[in-house]
Amino acid sequence: MAKEVVLSGIRPTGFLHLGNYFGAMRNYVRMQDEYNCYFFVANWHSLTTHPDTKELQTAVHRVIAENIACGLDPEKVALYVQSDVPEIAELYLYLNMLAYKGELEKTTTFKDKARLQPDNINAGLLTYPVLQAADILIHRAVKVPVGKDQEQHLEMARNFAQRFNHRYGDVLPEPQAFNYGGELVKILSLDGNGKMSKSENQLNTLYLADTDDLLRKKIMKAKTDQGPETPNSPKPDYIQNLFTLMRLVSTPDAAQKFEDDFNASSTGNCIIRYGDMKKQLAEDMVTFITPIREKALAIQADKILLSHIIKHGAEKARESASATLTAVRNAIGVNY
Repeated sequence: MAKEVVLSGIRPTGFLHLGNYFGAMRNYVRMQDEYNCYFFVANWHSLTTHPDTKELQTAVHRVIAENIACGLDPEKVALYVQSDVPEIAELYLYLNMLAYKGELEKTTTFKDKARLQPDNINAGLLTYPVLQAADILIHRAVKVPVGKDQEQHLEMARNFAQRFNHRYGDVLPEPQAFNYGGELVKILSLDGNGKMSKSENQLNTLYLADTDDLLRKKIMKAKTDQGPETPNSPKPDYIQNLFTLMRLVSTPDAAQKFEDDFNASSTGNCIIRYGDMKKQLAEDMVTFITPIREKALAIQADKILLSHIIKHGAEKARESASATLTAVRNAIGVNY
């Protein structure tokens, strides 16, 4: 029985961070053994907001290397660069004929991006959901790991598939959101203000490329408070985040020790020592991230290996994409 197809992409517009790892990449490593996986670097998508391409190749290589360093196996998955699969662009063109200006202008991400870059409201920004749909539908993917901020785009991809099938025949499956439920982990910024970011709030985000000293510095500056007022108090989000990080990278005994200290603390009897907790967390985080960073750097330095991985991924992706595009062309009737 054929495995179901899973697809996900990431824009090369910043550095991958701990939130990416525990929120997505760790699950991708599991998915590669259970599904037929296509993971890609969305360099076309990045051009809608980052037209300066001087650092694009370096960023693409870094994303590929970090994905492998986190555990993705290029032999098990199709790990490729979006622009290496021209079939995506042709399907994007056909889907644009099924997308309407009004619905595209109403998407939350378009309105947000247009507000952020009022002097660069380009057609690619407007039709971003159409290209995203083409990314998914070109492999006839049925499962797409997405966060809340992308659910609207996934719904639009289903709409485009429905319209295509209604007009031309049943060719494209409708993709569904997918994750491992309770195993999703939300990592907050170290100052408690929102999630960690690939490109913003950098001093409060733990990147997979950070040096040991920088990791220590960031964690030691993480936001804390005076301690709980009463025993077994609920934790503020920014304190809970430190405990979440500790549960992820420290030993269970170490994490439990600070948990017990917090629960036993109260005003006038503050047992929890956040300084000690952050020192422990910093060293454990260094131990966790250092092997990922070093492996990623080694892969980035090996240009021959990188070129082979990217070419191999493109070949696998194009084989799937070509089959879909043949079916699409036959359905439309542009197979002269």
